[in-house]
Amino acid sequence: MTKVCKDASEALAQFKSGMTLMSGGFGLCGIAENCIDTLAKMDVKDLTVISNNIGNSGRGLVKILIQKKIKKAYCSYVGGNPDLETQMMNKEIEVELVPQGTFSERIRAAGMGIRGFYTPTGYGTLIAEGKEVKHFDKPCILELPLHADYAIIKAQKGDKYGNLWFKETARNFSPLMAMAAKTTIVEVEELVELGEIAAEDVHVPGLFVQYIFQGKDYKNDIEFLKVEGIDS
Repeated sequence: MTKVCKDASEALAQFKSGMTLMSGGFGLCGIAENCIDTLAKMDVKDLTVISNNIGNSGRGLVKILIQKKIKKAYCSYVGGNPDLETQMMNKEIEVELVPQGTFSERIRAAGMGIRGFYTPTGYGTLIAEGKEVKHFDKPCILELPLHADYAIIKAQKGDKYGNLWFKETARNFSPLMAMAAKTTIVEVEELVELGEIAAEDVHVPGLFVQYIFQGKDYKNDIEFLKVEGIDS
């Protein structure tokens, strides 16, 4: 069975309303642009989305956010996303804010089969409300794993079996999400033959990838461009 698809539409053909979606990326770095654009064209709704910041200033996941396709979001950062802030204030979306370290560990726990873990982060704050507390060297709250039906991630390079290599910080949460989802879809800037990625350079083994395709028309937007001391 081949994992290679012709495009995002073929890879997302079985994606349905009501599903839970993980989306890799930190801000706009390393986001699955082709998959997001395809989701914006699909007739889906009532999605639960797990992503660091649900897009930024009209870009990334904001494309499906403004279409009111997301009913709940797990994220660790809402700054730079006025559309999400507006929907939160208007109670149009349910948002669970998760400290960033806890966010990544909850995703990792899902991929590793860990049923829960205790952390001092968030104890004594709104984050801890309703959660079990245990006392070790200090009070800790119980956090549960974050699973997903689908993960959409982007890698710099991938082979036809699904082995992946990421470029620098574009790796971010994506390897963890690939392990935590039932179905992982990967778009790549370079689709290569098996063996072209050295074994020691594989960041995600193909075992965790169900579909892969050659992406196109990448914008690779920069949130805050800084050139020779000039900010824009």
